[in-house]
Amino acid sequence: MTSRIMLNSDKQIRIVRAHQPDGHLYYYPALSTAEPPPPILTLPLEDPGTPVADGEAEALMREMQMQQEAKRGRLRKQRDAAARAERDWENSAKAIRDALVGLARSPKSAGVQLLELSAKTAMEIYRGKEVLLHLLGDKKGQGLQFHALNVMTLCMLLGKNVGLSERELTDLALGALAHDAGKAQIPAAILQAATRKKFEEDFYRQHVQYSLEFAAQSGAFSGEALAIIAGHHEHIDGSGWPQGKKEISKSARILALVNRYDRLCTPEATGREALMPTEALAFIFRNLTGKYDAALLSSLIRILGIYPPGTIVQLNDGTLALVVSPGEHSLQPKVLIYSPEMSKDEAPTLELASDTELKITEAIRPSTLPKDVLDWLNPQQRLSYFYTVSDLIS
Repeated sequence: MTSRIMLNSDKQIRIVRAHQPDGHLYYYPALSTAEPPPPILTLPLEDPGTPVADGEAEALMREMQMQQEAKRGRLRKQRDAAARAERDWENSAKAIRDALVGLARSPKSAGVQLLELSAKTAMEIYRGKEVLLHLLGDKKGQGLQFHALNVMTLCMLLGKNVGLSERELTDLALGALAHDAGKAQIPAAILQAATRKKFEEDFYRQHVQYSLEFAAQSGAFSGEALAIIAGHHEHIDGSGWPQGKKEISKSARILALVNRYDRLCTPEATGREALMPTEALAFIFRNLTGKYDAALLSSLIRILGIYPPGTIVQLNDGTLALVVSPGEHSLQPKVLIYSPEMSKDEAPTLELASDTELKITEAIRPSTLPKDVLDWLNPQQRLSYFYTVSDLIS
């Protein structure tokens, strides 16, 4: 079998018959949504069924070709947007890596780099009429830039959603990019430890102060951007650190929430199991709502959807898929269809909102899948998110 489709109207059946496909058509009752008519046992094998008139066949073929061309156009647009996000991510990752490494040695020049990137990102997000979040291709390696880029991207989307100004978004982007810069001063053995002794935990928590010192020395960070860095481990119930403050700015609350979400999906500690994106949101909602701003959490769930990018799902026809971008509706994201007969780059993507029949039935834990399936889908061990923006306001 080379492909499968779900037909949901008599017209679609007539289109298939008009197309006169080569090979065989197989019907699966278990995957159908309607009861078929009883078979006609006396029908000759060579009889293709109810004939389709030549004029009707031509019209049906034209309609099918128009539908296929429209579908190809949507796929081209989706792939172009994903490719643009990939290129922008690569450029931003290099710039951020260089700036974070240089923040301790050459704080002023590194600060200029971070400020320019933050201002550009804030402008694009704030003025863009359409902002799309993408799950990127496989990203290998280690470095602070991976977490920084994820956190900045989600902070920008959440900040715009809750009405931050362009200036506030710039400060938030700066804080998100540099919030963990001080971890360059912390030994890797402490950073990656699943459990720490008290003196190790105390040392680990100093990364907030180191980040603040680097940022202040650069001269590029406003007072608000510095306060955002200072508050990224604080909780609204006062149980956070390093100061145990309850009153922190909305931007600092955004960074604190997004930072925790991304760390649940991509743990820093060696050997700690990564949660699926949908599990991470559920964990925060069920267990940490007293620590984070509930309104911001609701907005984040709306942005990411019930099935955030990176989630493996099963559709109601039995197909496996990987969520690659949120949809307009939380239950209808854009998914990459598991197609082992082709490469992942060539596999079809589907906007579930545009398909009236296909729906997600459940999220699938990666560890329950066979190795060959998991290798093909390959939900990133390190989730990498970025965005594309279209229709910038002049």
